[in-house]
Amino acid sequence: MTTPALDVSNISRRFGGLMAVDDVSFSVAEGGLSALIGPNGAGKTTLFNVITNLFAPSAGEARFFGHPLAGLDGHRIARLGLVRTFQTARVFPGMTTLENALAGAHLSARAHPVAQMLRLPGARTEERGLRDKAMALLDLVGLSGFAGSAATDLPMGAQKNLEVIRALMANPRMLLLDEPAAGLNDSETADLAALLSAIRDIGITIMVVEHNMSLVMGIADQVIVLDAGKLVAIGSPAQIQSDPRVIEAYVGLEA
Repeated sequence: MTTPALDVSNISRRFGGLMAVDDVSFSVAEGGLSALIGPNGAGKTTLFNVITNLFAPSAGEARFFGHPLAGLDGHRIARLGLVRTFQTARVFPGMTTLENALAGAHLSARAHPVAQMLRLPGARTEERGLRDKAMALLDLVGLSGFAGSAATDLPMGAQKNLEVIRALMANPRMLLLDEPAAGLNDSETADLAALLSAIRDIGITIMVVEHNMSLVMGIADQVIVLDAGKLVAIGSPAQIQSDPRVIEAYVGLEA
């Protein structure tokens, strides 16, 4: 039996008297693109935070390619190949767009810090390769022309794309993307859909938290639905769209 990229087993997270995530279990197959959806306050971002140990689980565990994530800090989790972005774009102030992208490569750089400091030939060669890779990725999302601009000057949608590029520079095995389409217009969202599909096609597993249902239903292999912290449904986009429990979670609450 193939080991899933991500295996979430009976995870719960309580904040005082509030059960934000309640006994949630699912798995994400390697090379797939899964979407985590649900109404506002359903516990989606909290679940991401528990998986990546920003919050310790109150119960349950997450495993990444069979490796328990409990107790690992973000740096060690990223070294395993599990890299995430956040709901609000987080670019480094005082750095250019290119420098922000290159910051994602710090885990994959092989040259010794002393060799980098002394600008030895091997370190310079590696740096050129990383810059070329970063520029190619920035070009993919239309940001190569802003490589020398302050990242904080970019529109919010562009900053979200830059976060995805920075995550890719870390050579991830799996990406956890928290609302990557937030702040994007229709054209930018279409470009993001193409980018995520291309990332999946080269073998990188993806899981997204997303409110843009047209994006989710167009690119996801698997959709996981939360409501009030509980798992409501798991299935293909077609199955989810016709699931009465999902319709109730979205439409019933409005009614």
